Amino acid sequence: MKLGLHYWNYSTPADPAAIAPTLKETALIAEQSGVASFTVMDHYFQMEALASAEEPMLEGYTTLGYLAALTEKMTLGLLVTGVMYRHPGLLAKIVTTLDVLSAGRARLGIGASWYEREQRGLGVPVVPVAERFERLEETLRICLQMWSDDNGPYQGTHYQLTETLNSPQPLGRDRPMIMIGGGGEKKTLRLVARYADACNVFGDSPDEVAAKFDVLRGHCDTEGRDYDSLIKTVLVNRPPLADPDAWLRDVEAYGRLGATEIMTIPDRHPVEFADGLAKEILPRLRDLS
Repeated sequence: MKLGLHYWNYSTPADPAAIAPTLKETALIAEQSGVASFTVMDHYFQMEALASAEEPMLEGYTTLGYLAALTEKMTLGLLVTGVMYRHPGLLAKIVTTLDVLSAGRARLGIGASWYEREQRGLGVPVVPVAERFERLEETLRICLQMWSDDNGPYQGTHYQLTETLNSPQPLGRDRPMIMIGGGGEKKTLRLVARYADACNVFGDSPDEVAAKFDVLRGHCDTEGRDYDSLIKTVLVNRPPLADPDAWLRDVEAYGRLGATEIMTIPDRHPVEFADGLAKEILPRLRDLS
């Protein structure tokens, strides 16, 4: 079972000048202890469900570029890219750039953006949910085309590209891993089955994750996709350091369902959290393998 660290809070410590060194120290401890992936959010305002919108927030791909220069092994990505925030052709180029500069460690985490306050606040077009999913599917097609030998045009309903030239191409594998985030059963998980290498669902409970995976299996059957070929990742909400035994029991349950990567969220100072993962969680997680 792999462990990923999802870094969502730039408010601790409170001094903005401490954001970069704190992020650096957290990432280095995480990598040295065996954390497999490091992700940040794709938001411009902090999410109001978690904290005040006015709290600090960094642009995601710039942050990942900083981390690429500091680390050597961890996979880097957003959890997840909001489809409305970047033109698809530019997004493919941005992720390619991250992949080249990180020596093949980029992943494209993507989903249908939802946070309307930041979109309206910063002038990002707000479109109906159905259109967001149409744009998400076109974005996936454009990225796949740009990461292929086809440099020709793309003609879609929402996006038209006269050429999909992308040089250099990514270094990692054939292309960056595509991970679609979210558990929407009618649209999101269908797109996972059709286009993605991996899914990411919320881990509120093993029973809930089991139900999502069952729906995904059904979409794979419809799409003619091998369900077992998909990488299943789970963002676990339970804080691991508050009750390591309970957290590990959940992780074991997710593993039995087929999940191979668990992502966790700091619930305290991020350096303290990463250090706790190194000392209390990762040694026991390796024993589960």
